[in-house]
Amino acid sequence: MKDWLSVQDYLYDVRDVGDWEGEEELVADRINTIYHAIWPLIPDEADVALIDRLMRDVWDQLRGSEVMVEADEDELVDWAVNHSRQFIEQYGAPSDDEDEDEDDDAEDVIDEEEY
Repeated sequence: MKDWLSVQDYLYDVRDVGDWEGEEELVADRINTIYHAIWPLIPDEADVALIDRLMRDVWDQLRGSEVMVEADEDELVDWAVNHSRQFIEQYGAPSDDEDEDEDDDAEDVIDEEEY
């Protein structure tokens, strides 16, 4: 489902980040850098709702915090990557076992139709 979206759908413009006392461009650049860093971590089979929740959660964790302006960009990206991995692990795409169960169910339907 990730292929239905693009990281571009989530990027912020200076007008979108709110008031940062003259640092709006820096904040927009940083959240966009973070989004570009975490996008490849999202599994291709992740549904749109999960991706929306992840992106919103990352912004919710950072917005209004001076860390967006004061922290080193690499530290922000490292935090976001770790946070995103944990988020995806907790709420993410189906495990391989769940995929196999769905495949088994599909085979059962096919078998029933043969008889």
